[in-house]
Amino acid sequence: MQAQHPSSGEAKATTEPRQLARRAFTPSRRQLATAVVGAALIGYLVHKTPDARVHLEDVAGFARTMGDLTEQDVAVVADLLAKGPCIKGKQHDY
Repeated sequence: MQAQHPSSGEAKATTEPRQLARRAFTPSRRQLATAVVGAALIGYLVHKTPDARVHLEDVAGFARTMGDLTEQDVAVVADLLAKGPCIKGKQHDY
């Protein structure tokens, strides 16, 4: 879109705000579920508390029930929960 400005004879580009709003990123449910489960997983790995573990289990279980996690996603979370949190002096082979 070109607009003429009285101060010059040159055409200048303009962008309507509505055009920008239409191009905004809207994540899918699966992307949102992956982000929430990922955040819970990081929280569990960082904090290593029973509350963080329960939160990860709850979020992952809900996302699985809703069908927003793949079987591979579920297997990764289950494997991590089976190994337990990393403890100082011990490292897991990820």
